Amino acid sequence: MKMNIPNQLTIVRIVLTPIFLALFLADIPHHFLIGLLVFAVGAITDFLDGKIARKNNIVTVFGQLADPVADKILTTAALLAFMQFGLCNIWIIMIVLLREFTITSFRLVATAQGVVIPANFYGKLKTVSQMVFSILIMIMAELHDFGILPEAFPLQIVSNALLWVTAVLCVISGVIYVKQSIKIIDFSK
Repeated sequence: MKMNIPNQLTIVRIVLTPIFLALFLADIPHHFLIGLLVFAVGAITDFLDGKIARKNNIVTVFGQLADPVADKILTTAALLAFMQFGLCNIWIIMIVLLREFTITSFRLVATAQGVVIPANFYGKLKTVSQMVFSILIMIMAELHDFGILPEAFPLQIVSNALLWVTAVLCVISGVIYVKQSIKIIDFSK
């Protein structure tokens, strides 16, 4: 059976993630910029896969489950890369991962019961903020590394402040998702 275009784009995002991470962490000139370009392509596939699926009415269970996982893989890779350069506090990553594993667990239980719980508005807002902030951080890191931003620019402080916003959105969207899931999932099974 042939995989539709939105699902192919989801797979592309997953494949791009280790490429992004390798290039971002590489000891090469403009690694922040190169990583940014790969990350941006991944972020664009996230926008396109959902838009194409909804427009053409080809939303699939695979897409509803794999798309958020692909997002988590890409955005978590960015957080880990940022941590390597002191641009992301480990507690931000812990909050994000706790939320992601919790939500994924709920999704798996729901799927086993024949129920698909799609991402809610706040989950999408969290993902968009995480992608946009990641892109901004990579731009600032490149400008800082290239000498366009002054040495005194507090890159680590600004980066962490942006990512704390994402962490707060993770908590809010996670709580909402759990509340919605509890109404749908039968925990006695």
